[in-house]
Amino acid sequence: MSTVRARVWRFTIEKGKAGAEAVQAVEIGQGPLPVSLAAMVNINALACDLRKTVDQRVRDYEISLLLSYIIGGQGKGPLGVECSALDSSAGHIQRFVSECTGLGVMTAASEALFDWKPGASGLSSFDVLPGKLSGVYAKTGVRPDLLYDLAAGPVAGEARGRRRRAKEMFPPGKGTPEQRKRLEKLAQWSVDHGDHAYFMSWVWLGAGGVYVDVFLPAGSAALTGLKTGWIDVPGGPKPWQFRVPRPDPRRVVPVAPKQGHMVDLPRPELSGEGAASWEVISRVGPEAEEAMDRAFSREEHQLGTLDGVPVRGRWIRGDILGEARHEVLLGVLGERVEVNRRAQRERLATLAGDRLDTFLDGRRLTAVRPVDGPRPSWDRISAELLEQT
Repeated sequence: MSTVRARVWRFTIEKGKAGAEAVQAVEIGQGPLPVSLAAMVNINALACDLRKTVDQRVRDYEISLLLSYIIGGQGKGPLGVECSALDSSAGHIQRFVSECTGLGVMTAASEALFDWKPGASGLSSFDVLPGKLSGVYAKTGVRPDLLYDLAAGPVAGEARGRRRRAKEMFPPGKGTPEQRKRLEKLAQWSVDHGDHAYFMSWVWLGAGGVYVDVFLPAGSAALTGLKTGWIDVPGGPKPWQFRVPRPDPRRVVPVAPKQGHMVDLPRPELSGEGAASWEVISRVGPEAEEAMDRAFSREEHQLGTLDGVPVRGRWIRGDILGEARHEVLLGVLGERVEVNRRAQRERLATLAGDRLDTFLDGRRLTAVRPVDGPRPSWDRISAELLEQT
């Protein structure tokens, strides 16, 4: 199992009549966190607008591109980056690889930090679609990347990925101006949406590997139970404090034109996290299932069955830059097969050299293997996955 170097912060928001007024963050500590490459690929495999047609050629190319720049193995070494190739790439390619890594690390690292349990819907995480959710989440302005549906309540996740060329991979001392600005906006977003729980991760890619700053709000029920056994350098006592700019009282949310006119309405009034979560899940859950049905029907090759459920998919090589290091199996299940997420996390965290890096989330299945050996059989893949059911 590969690792990333994580630094975790806990922050509090001081609120006033106008919303968020100040933020105070304290570093808890830093250390290595296990991150599954299969989990990183899984979360990026359908990180798209579910209302659109998922073009398999585009999806396969994007996965191959990501695997070509990221260096990981079956051992317990740090997750690496092909920095020379990344620096030689066009700016939009650098941003794509950095943001995809940031999105994947956010989820993989967060599951290592907490003993999360999915909510009643069975959706662990999904993209927040502003067009479909106007009236629940603001249609314009700041928008977290993912919404996690957890038994303890909904948690919004904001991911950022950046190339860092400094010798010291973590920005020393306090956070960066860019992190501060984003925390300011997310703090106000949380207040605007009924004190909605959220967290932010900031992934740095460099010669030292992959590093991640994780900012966690104090007091959220979904973010309790933080595991600290991985910390090898405790944080300092000095907090990072800053004021939040006063929001513009004229803020409005543009809605779709009706009968040729554009109407401006105030931001939606919400009764809290639960109301927003129920509304989102009830509207997005069916969209996600329909997207998976379409993805399953377009896959021509059946890999086998998992607990009696057919699985279709294909192997994708990370060979955009030349000879591949990794190959990933991307599969789609005909229907959901429930797994024990806690057992899956524990298995991934203690992944030995003879075990496969596999990950199952809802109906998306991924398995990553180094190309210097034979492909594992479907029987072996399914056997290891079924250990988690």
